[in-house]
Amino acid sequence: ELLFENRSSVLAHNSSNSNTGWWWCIFWPQLKRQLWAEATLEHVLLSGPDFVCSNGFWALAFVHRSTLQCIRTMDCEYALCSLFVPGDRQVIIGTKTGKLQLYDLASGSLVETLNAHDGAVWSIALSPDQRGFVTGGADKCVKFWEFEFVKDESSVQKRLSMKHVRILQLDEDVLCVRYSPNQKLLAVSLLDCTVKIFYVDTLKFFLSLYGHKLPVLCMDISYDGTLIATGSADRNVKIWGLDFGDCHRSLFAHDDSVMYLQFVAKSHLFFTAGKDSKIKQWDADKFEHIQTLEGHHQEVWCLALSPNGDYVVSASHDKSLRLWERTREPLVLEEEREMQREAEYEESVAKEEQPVVAGETQGETGLAGKKTIETIKAAERIMEAIELYREETAKLKEHKAICKAAGKEIPFPVNPILRAYGNITVSGMPSELEESLLVLPFSYVPDLLRLFNEYIHLGSEVELLCRALLFLLKIHFGQITSNHMLVTVIENLKKTTISRVSQARDVLGFNMAGLQYLKREIEAKDEVTFFADATDRFEEKKRKRKKKEKMVLAVL
Repeated sequence: ELLFENRSSVLAHNSSNSNTGWWWCIFWPQLKRQLWAEATLEHVLLSGPDFVCSNGFWALAFVHRSTLQCIRTMDCEYALCSLFVPGDRQVIIGTKTGKLQLYDLASGSLVETLNAHDGAVWSIALSPDQRGFVTGGADKCVKFWEFEFVKDESSVQKRLSMKHVRILQLDEDVLCVRYSPNQKLLAVSLLDCTVKIFYVDTLKFFLSLYGHKLPVLCMDISYDGTLIATGSADRNVKIWGLDFGDCHRSLFAHDDSVMYLQFVAKSHLFFTAGKDSKIKQWDADKFEHIQTLEGHHQEVWCLALSPNGDYVVSASHDKSLRLWERTREPLVLEEEREMQREAEYEESVAKEEQPVVAGETQGETGLAGKKTIETIKAAERIMEAIELYREETAKLKEHKAICKAAGKEIPFPVNPILRAYGNITVSGMPSELEESLLVLPFSYVPDLLRLFNEYIHLGSEVELLCRALLFLLKIHFGQITSNHMLVTVIENLKKTTISRVSQARDVLGFNMAGLQYLKREIEAKDEVTFFADATDRFEEKKRKRKKKEKMVLAVL
């Protein structure tokens, strides 16, 4: 979860499959900057004039805004949601074990821990009067809390504490809670795919919003309290009226689950973040898609907006925080839609160029149907290498048996081909990789899979081997799954491939972010524009010029 406070710093915390601990890190949100962490970021908060705080792996860390150096770390548990206490001096986090932890930012210490829920604390929301907050958890409860000052045993001064005042028992797990701006209504998202609206003072039921096919993961209420927008795992965003609970419009928002949603202050515009690594802006009055912010390489878990709407901070599974700035350049919706159509067309053209896989109907006249001399020669070279592997494996077994019988080590005769080339290694495959593998008989596939497992485990040519592996699994799926001798090989391939691909993906993402950072630094220092960006800007100006000429001709 990301939260913007009235000033200008960010607090973000991370989630991972590990339960060992968490770290928090604070950065200064400079314009159009990307900040990197050591683990997946899931929560971000903005507070204070000098700090950005992000929760990652193992601890809570603070970094000074001018030097970007870490000045303090604090340990915390597996955090799922977070909240700044009014005044921006304390932070409350909700954990996976159902605890609420209160941290003091000045001393860097854990002030208080409360057992709030019997299950995970999925959501936390500050009340509009800033006197308390509400939490929702997996124990099917919504609990109301108030801030109070209590006398500390170790000190004469009083300290801030949290007091439980009320509880609302429900029939399903609570996924998200939100107050209306006037604090009269409370929206609660449940695991049964509905959103229940209750009166805050009496906790009586008011409305039920139903229509989503999967649970609602995020929602927000507009500043005037007339609209509520809900984002679901069914990839849709629905806009409802809070007067009668009627659904104004259902929008297909993302290609995967909608993870976060937030309205822009004093407007009916809102932003959504999805697992498709995209951030989108929408108009709740006209039901239009305004623009798409692309930059993250993996799932975007959450985002936060500044009070004036000029900045958006997003946190992603690619271990990065991105700060987006609203520019003064006018946004033309027709041009955005035209660019989107061009991108979709280019993507469809690129897909059509892919080789055909047996069993797939799309593009059956692709390159896979061609049986050229090059593909046959490439397949023969693969078969020769596999036969050589079989011969050398058999010789090696015989040599071990001879050495064991003799009781001493006997020199192993090296194959002249291996002596000439050094060894059998993964070398560059032909450009028609899929076509060559199509020609390869299935009798060679088991040995090829075993070799893939060995080389992927060594980290040699992981991308090339994974490409060939996935293609072989597609075209020989039935034969591979029915062969019991290959079950162990496939299980080993699964483990080694996931591990090596994750490492390669992390290295690739880090390098891409580093190159983008160097590019921005060079542009800012030398006041130059790289060729690709200059070309894009030229094409955009050309497109605008053509549009103006068309408008002039239409007027004439």
